[in-house]
Amino acid sequence: MWTQCWLDYNNENKNVSSYEDYFTTLFVDGFKKDEVITTASDELSLASKGMFGRAIDVDIALPDKGIVIKKSEERTLGKEGYRIYCEGSRAYIEALTPEAVIYGTFRFLALVRTGALNGDTDITEIPENPIRMLDHWDNMDGSIERGYSGNSFFFENNDVIINDRTRDYARLIASLGINAVAINNVNVKDAATDLVNPRFIDKVRQMSDIFACFGVKLFLSLNYAMPIEYEPQSADPLDEKVIAWWKNKMKEVYASVPKLGGFLVKADSEGRPGPFTYGRTQADGANMLAEAIRPYGGIIIWRCFVYNCQQDWRDLTTDRAKAGYDYFHSLDGEFDDNVILQIKNGPMDFQPREPVSPLFGGMKNTNQMLEVQIAQEYTGHQIDVCYLIPWFKQILEFETYMNDDPESDTTVAGIVSGRARNVSLGGMVAVTNTGNDENWTGNDLAAANLYGFGRLSWNTKLGAEEIAREWIRLTFSDADGETEDIITRILMGSWPTYEKYTAPLGIGWMVKPHDHYGPSVDGYEYDRWGTYHRADWEGIGVERGPEGTGYSLQYNSPNKEMFGDPKTTPEELLLFFHKTPYKHILKSGKTVIQHIYDTHFEGYEEAKKMQAAWDSLEGRIDERAFKETRRRFELQVANAREWCDIVNSYFYRKCGIADEKGRKIY
Repeated sequence: MWTQCWLDYNNENKNVSSYEDYFTTLFVDGFKKDEVITTASDELSLASKGMFGRAIDVDIALPDKGIVIKKSEERTLGKEGYRIYCEGSRAYIEALTPEAVIYGTFRFLALVRTGALNGDTDITEIPENPIRMLDHWDNMDGSIERGYSGNSFFFENNDVIINDRTRDYARLIASLGINAVAINNVNVKDAATDLVNPRFIDKVRQMSDIFACFGVKLFLSLNYAMPIEYEPQSADPLDEKVIAWWKNKMKEVYASVPKLGGFLVKADSEGRPGPFTYGRTQADGANMLAEAIRPYGGIIIWRCFVYNCQQDWRDLTTDRAKAGYDYFHSLDGEFDDNVILQIKNGPMDFQPREPVSPLFGGMKNTNQMLEVQIAQEYTGHQIDVCYLIPWFKQILEFETYMNDDPESDTTVAGIVSGRARNVSLGGMVAVTNTGNDENWTGNDLAAANLYGFGRLSWNTKLGAEEIAREWIRLTFSDADGETEDIITRILMGSWPTYEKYTAPLGIGWMVKPHDHYGPSVDGYEYDRWGTYHRADWEGIGVERGPEGTGYSLQYNSPNKEMFGDPKTTPEELLLFFHKTPYKHILKSGKTVIQHIYDTHFEGYEEAKKMQAAWDSLEGRIDERAFKETRRRFELQVANAREWCDIVNSYFYRKCGIADEKGRKIY
């Protein structure tokens, strides 16, 4: 049986005892009984059974004490906002829509379980982002591309699985306010074709209905080139036969799955056909599908991960980092209003640190979503602890200078939420980290990234530590204050530690090819994927300033000038933007090479300290979680040592400059 993560209602939680009176009676005021309201009622009853050993009674009249689900008259709450407040012995969850009731119900229960609800409670929460989404890279055979938590719980043996875990997962993500999920791998055409065909369409409808009960819309990754296999034998977006084929296909799909949210599309990237195949633009392809889906209220989410993956490493002028901007910037304003461009946080591929993609400030008239990755492809495979929410906070707070209006929020958070353009389509999406492991995320501490993404996509102003502590209190509900502090310190220090023992000064990519776990400094240096550190005996880094590839020129001023000059480039990104001598002096007073040596030794030592801190929790938290996470810390420490020794030895052998502190370098 799988765990319930942060939704494990149990009577060991000392915070809940003072709230028992609320869980005597439930009254629904103003809402007709439907599947979503029933789901909210069932969740309150489930919580009552777990915390107090009895179900909650449903009354037909306003009780003297209990919980009241009330239909609001406050239009400013919108479709998903809610108000939670207390009046005497009654607690109210007030909203305009059933979906908002679901989100409010889970938030109410979180407040109860963390002891944060009191007689003065009166909170109104409205999500910042219209779409808060998870992308699964699950394959029909049950494997997961970049999956580190077991196999898929959606697919097995080329079939669709629908069972209790399907519902539990919908419940898990709805508790975070997630309102959209794409279940199949955008990188593989098979499921993207099969799921919209008669063989599986009924199961897709069943899954869509289950998610809808929790206020979550189901999306599917779509095979853009699908018509090639049928009568049009073409995917030209301006071909009338192709246009007609897609209109018929959408009519067929929505007749069977009327609640489908829409489709996620990857085209013209990493060998996948797309509009470029026919001399068309990305807007031509996206708009063709958008028009076909428009009658059904559907959305096309079009990934901007488009680049030439056949680059010759000898060609120093081609820069993969520039590709997204080059392909999409000139199309600003040409995408239909039911198209959203899904843009990765950085211009490369989910490295431990990258600059924010210039596309966020470069497209002023286009719907945009921020794509991040909580599956730890380049950040430790959910073996190494790497709490990513501090990194996501920095990305969201990045100022793009998209326009000169001082009243406009042109941070990444403002752009993707729609605030910058006053539109209601946009949001955040994470390539997710769940699988069929007992604890959903492999490493129990990796669940903090799933929880953190959900909470942050709802409210980008929440602090990373605030989110971490909330997750700890809900997940380890019987933990004392010292235990909470220890786990918080582990989480909050984990990303800086991982960065120290892996990627120096923003360079990235020194990973084993294909697997992406563990060090291989030259693993991609001479590879067709076009990601290089270009280290030689004098220095390291890629020159992306005006005199190099010109990538820095894609940003708006003053970012353009800041990144273009090594003197003003933030040092944590120095080697991403500039070829830099090993003897260059950083603001710390250290040379670049000494910084590389020091941070790698420090990262290894910090990994050992995290392991020791976790060991101190033995007997103080759940035994299964303790033992499984301890096993992973052993692997992390070994990995950190490999990174430390291999990276330091590599650069010592390149430059011949000794470590000033005389430590052993091989």
